[in-house]
Amino acid sequence: MELKLLNKDFTVCKVEDYSLVNSAAEYYFTGKTTEENSLVCLTRDVPSNVIQRDDGWKGFCIQDILDFSLIGILSRISAVLADEGISIFAVSTYNTDYIFIKEKDYQKALDVLEHSGYAIADR
Repeated sequence: MELKLLNKDFTVCKVEDYSLVNSAAEYYFTGKTTEENSLVCLTRDVPSNVIQRDDGWKGFCIQDILDFSLIGILSRISAVLADEGISIFAVSTYNTDYIFIKEKDYQKALDVLEHSGYAIADR
């Protein structure tokens, strides 16, 4: 399985609402519940109505479009990283999964995944 590096700086945050999210941005992911409005976006695109933010995330995605019948792809990646004490923030889209890792652990995560048999594109 091939992982594609995003080569961008990301922020995970909570916002008052989504009115100031740049919908033309290259990347952004939202999650809304009765308790919060979450946003993952490029650090340069964090809106001014942010309530809380956590900067310093890097990311990659699974290169292929994933069929819904595939089982355990994200759990295998997270298990490999958990064994090394590396936490993740994952976002799934219709086509694939995106995995975000704190910048301080990013290089180690890529090395561990590559050593575990994952191909890293754009490395």
